[in-house]
Amino acid sequence: MRDLFDKIYKDKGPLGKWAEQAEGYFVFPKLEGPISNRMKFRGRDVITWSVNDYLGLANHPEVRKVDAEAAAEWGSAYPMGARMMSGHTSLHEKLQDELASFVHKQAAYLLNFGYQGMVSTIDALVSKQDVIVYDVDAHACIIDGVRLHLGQRFTYKHNDMESIEKNLQRATKIAEQTGGGILLISEGVFGMRGEQGKLKEIVELKKKYKFRLFVDDAHGFGTLGKTGAGAGEEQGVQDDIDVYFATFAKSMASTGAFIAGDKEIIDYLKYNLRSQMFAKSLQMQLVVGALKRLEMLRTRPELKNKLWENVNALQNGLKDRGFDIGTTQSCVTPVYLKGSIPEAMALVKDLRENYGVFCSIVVYPVIPKGLILLRMIPTATHTLQDVEETLEAFSSIRERLENGTYKRLSASVAAAMANKA
Repeated sequence: MRDLFDKIYKDKGPLGKWAEQAEGYFVFPKLEGPISNRMKFRGRDVITWSVNDYLGLANHPEVRKVDAEAAAEWGSAYPMGARMMSGHTSLHEKLQDELASFVHKQAAYLLNFGYQGMVSTIDALVSKQDVIVYDVDAHACIIDGVRLHLGQRFTYKHNDMESIEKNLQRATKIAEQTGGGILLISEGVFGMRGEQGKLKEIVELKKKYKFRLFVDDAHGFGTLGKTGAGAGEEQGVQDDIDVYFATFAKSMASTGAFIAGDKEIIDYLKYNLRSQMFAKSLQMQLVVGALKRLEMLRTRPELKNKLWENVNALQNGLKDRGFDIGTTQSCVTPVYLKGSIPEAMALVKDLRENYGVFCSIVVYPVIPKGLILLRMIPTATHTLQDVEETLEAFSSIRERLENGTYKRLSASVAAAMANKA
């Protein structure tokens, strides 16, 4: 019998094995200062494109005031206990009611965390007789929720309607044999590529197949749709989403999440979500802060308007300069370049150190080998000057990538990686 920890000593995992080269800079970087369009990285001022503060609420003076007052009044402990036992309050109920109204659903229920809540909601919705059909590019929280499922599950090709229908046919045959049902899971906005899920087309399939639709709209909530109700509203199918999920970690610039749907469905979930039944209630200071943030989503359309002014300026500017930004249909702005992992590291270091631009980097195995993805999140706090400086920087780094500068600079990194492998 081997020591349980043998695998830890021998294999640090696909990301952990590069910790020596990457930690503190490419992974686990430390952005410092107030959350805004410009922050500090290793003592340098940088334009920050990697913070999901879409509407600029993280340091909005009205929000900060309410947060401070709530902390002073309630502290960080109240209410104590799980919601079902001793952690339930009228303000939790008020926030749920207002969230349900905002996303045009009968009812809503608060979750302490988005990741935890997604995993637990999937677990509560299905039994071993049921079949799950979900997008192959789904977020890790969906994948981990699906892993708990004891029944059949199928992935479909990303946003591929032919693949979706094929897998619904497979799921239907199995469900007819087991006596179960079908849960189809999509995202409202896929956070890496920025594409919206094909919710309208998926809803059309309800005419042919019997399934329920669960949508993770973390990036769409507050940013898409006439009122900000998300990708379902944007595509005109919000009423056809059976269970709607969103987090406070993006547009609301806070901690927490919620699910929404028909009252009977939400009533069932609140009595069967293990992550909420056996966890301490969301703290009152976060509940009060979320109420203020939601009020601003409802009453300050200028925040979303400014966000989209910046989104359009950045995305149009990149396209005008010949950059590949894929098929994004949201604020998420990916830029695809060709290069190796060592070149990507040299490129990003140059971008941060010499051009003062900080954005997230994604490489193989998350995306195909030979591609570099620079992922940017525009916010309402960015300025057109930020956009212009970033466009100039991107033009410069592309030139250096194409003329081999980063290949030469990355030689030592490549050697270290080869030795590590």
